[in-house]
Amino acid sequence: MQQHDIHEEKILVLDFGSQYTQLIARRVREHKVYCEIHPYSIDIETIRKFSPKGIILSGGPSSTYGSSAPHVDTGVFALNVPILGICYGMQEIAEQLGGEVGHSEQREFGMASLNALTDDPLWANLNFPEQVWMSHGDKVLALPEGFTAIGATENAAIAAFANQEKRVWGLQFHPEVVHTVNGQQLLKNFVYSICGCGGLWTMHSFIETTIADIRAQVGAGKVILGLSGGVDSSVAAMLLHKALGDQLTCIFVNNGVLRHDEAEQVQEMYGRHFKMNLRYVDASQSFLDLLVGVTDPEKKRKIIGNEFIRVFEDEAHEIEDVNFLAQGTLYPDVIESVSFKGPSAVIKSHHNVGGLPEHMKLELVEPLRELFKDEVREVGRELGLPSEVVDRQPFPGPGLAIRVLGEVTEARLKILRQADAILLEEIRAAGLYLEIWQSFAVLIPVKTVGVMGDERTYEKVIALRAVNSRDGMTADWVRLPYDLLGRIANRIINEVRGVNRVVYDISSKPPGTIEWE
Repeated sequence: MQQHDIHEEKILVLDFGSQYTQLIARRVREHKVYCEIHPYSIDIETIRKFSPKGIILSGGPSSTYGSSAPHVDTGVFALNVPILGICYGMQEIAEQLGGEVGHSEQREFGMASLNALTDDPLWANLNFPEQVWMSHGDKVLALPEGFTAIGATENAAIAAFANQEKRVWGLQFHPEVVHTVNGQQLLKNFVYSICGCGGLWTMHSFIETTIADIRAQVGAGKVILGLSGGVDSSVAAMLLHKALGDQLTCIFVNNGVLRHDEAEQVQEMYGRHFKMNLRYVDASQSFLDLLVGVTDPEKKRKIIGNEFIRVFEDEAHEIEDVNFLAQGTLYPDVIESVSFKGPSAVIKSHHNVGGLPEHMKLELVEPLRELFKDEVREVGRELGLPSEVVDRQPFPGPGLAIRVLGEVTEARLKILRQADAILLEEIRAAGLYLEIWQSFAVLIPVKTVGVMGDERTYEKVIALRAVNSRDGMTADWVRLPYDLLGRIANRIINEVRGVNRVVYDISSKPPGTIEWE
């Protein structure tokens, strides 16, 4: 396969601020077709240069007939590229091409039953009536000239329309969400049958292309990477190592708030097993010294973040002739850091994008910046990383510092490390680790009365937390089996000195957060 084949067929998603926009791109990529998200306001020349095989207009919270409604450049409709409008995107097509959109008397939120009104290539291999997911308060009242209604629900006479001659389709429902049962088949019909894509975007092809790109960018230069042992930095390190060998130096900083044996495991895997240039910096004492007396969670985060940058820079200056800094930036980081979200709120600036000290004067290498998290895991598997790395549950940058509530001390960290290790060991033994988004222990800064043997005790409390989530934005607590909870609690109380009570957190997010601090 020639280099850059994977980008020869591309779908462009124009974003109007829908909460599901990233999901559209992910669903398209699941069909092995490369897809990028750009703001609805992108100029027509940039779209031409992007050269998409098809364009998808996302949903959004606005009304197309509102005075401040976002509108796409009308030149999009003259590109002779297949277009699919979803929800607001459908209404935008109608509004721009001479149809009529208005407020719906019967708003639709949730499941609806879709019937086909006519044969259409978009409907191939679907079985009507189809269950679809609606989320709209407006609807298309009158079709633009040349368009035909191709689908209807009980409350929407025009739930889907098409102009096959112009190659433009619109859906009032959301095919990208799981509640639309055959939404994936519908999107496949669009990207394969209508747009003519063949499925070149595989992680194997991505690795080949990216290795060539890294070599072209770096040449004979030297690259440094901050390795945390997490999924993103580990996969980035493996890709760079495969491309550059000894031109890459990974710096692993022990910040003193890592989990049990984590520092040893990272050194063993990357230094000794994968034979990477790995510089291990034990800065745990300097981090802990700075955290003395600090109880405010935000202060803890800032102290750890700033000290990490200082230690990393000091170590980087010890390596001669470094030209490049590598980061495990992912595509959602890139999307969220560009404040283009149309009518939706500006998302927080991400720490991996634009958060570097300017005086380092190093060129960035970001081999994962095109990938979603699930794709990163797939790349990791292709590169031979073991499951304990690729399928690792998320772990916060400030580490155990935000799971030791109140002041962080070596004694408190020791208690938490032991309790956390028992929790994870038991969850793995029960075969539940891969089914849970995140599971961890928290040390609470209160003491409770207990009885151990014949003596009264006054000792610490450990809270257990296990949640399931798709993206960390919302989460629900996991209904762990009682016997498993009992086993974990029993082991912690018996094996961890200083703990006489274990509780289980059954808060969801919202209103609680996943972490306690």
